[in-house]
This record gives sequence, structure tokens and C-alpha cells, in this order.
Amino acid sequence: MRLLIVSTLPEEDPEARQVIGTLRAKAEECRVIMAREIRPCSGCNACWLVTPGICSIRDGYEEILKAYLQYDATVFVCGTALGFAEYRMKNVIDRMLPLVTMLLTVKDGQMRHVMRYKKQLRWGLVYTGEADETYMNRWMERVMVNAGGVCLGAFSASRVQEVPV
Repeated sequence: MRLLIVSTLPEEDPEARQVIGTLRAKAEECRVIMAREIRPCSGCNACWLVTPGICSIRDGYEEILKAYLQYDATVFVCGTALGFAEYRMKNVIDRMLPLVTMLLTVKDGQMRHVMRYKKQLRWGLVYTGEADETYMNRWMERVMVNAGGVCLGAFSASRVQEVPV
């Protein structure tokens, strides 16, 4: 399994190191990208209209977009705030828009964007702090419905061993 880990936690955070180390040990090949400085989507639609598949914001996210397509699975690692994924992780997930096109289709009775690439994404989430795990799982499931992919689930850091990678 080739695993991509995208973390919004500080590199020196002991819990982040433990989670990343545990995930690394489960994979044949692993790449870690620290994504604390990813900015929010500006809604300019350039990734659809001007430079298809390429975000207009130059903050390093293009490297993450390419990596999604190169690895078998992606596990996001983040902290929580107000019982949900903290804003940095929300920025990372929202910026996935270049992976889809403006074209729409109906799938399983729901309107969905057509994926830009043939790759079926497999994404999961590990979070530190307090959150409603059922809600976090539901959020990741909906993200993957929108991305036409497979949800690996959302897990608290104490359950990182259970991530199916």
C-alpha cells in the first residue's frame, strides 16, 4: 500500500508524531505532507474555467493535488475545534475542487460533479482532540461521495491502529 499522509498538525506535536509513525508502519511506502499553511478556497473557479485541474492559489496545494493521484490511499491528520475538524483541515478538503469538473451527473439519485481523473480516491481521517466520531465519519463519507471515492472512516488518534490502510 502506497500511503499519503496530509497533516495540519504542527510537526513537533507529540500526538501527531505518534499518529504519523503508526500509519507509516502500516504502509509499504509512505509520504507525509505538512499542510498547515494551506489557504481557503477563494471560489474563483479558475480550476474549472481558466486552468482546468490547477488551483490559482499558489500556496503549495498543487503538490497535494498531484499526490492524491499518485498514492493508493490518503489519510488526513488534524486537530479539532468546537467538536469538529479544525479550519486548516477544512481548507485542505475544500481545495479538492480541481479534482472534479463543472459537468454534472446524477448518481444514486444525487447530483454529482464528474471526476476529472480516472483515479478512485480512498481517503480517511485521524483527529486529535474531542469530536463526535459519528459526525466526523459522516462528514468524511459525504466528502467521498462528492469525490466519487471510498471513505476509509474517521478515527480518533487513540484508534489510529484501526485505520484500514
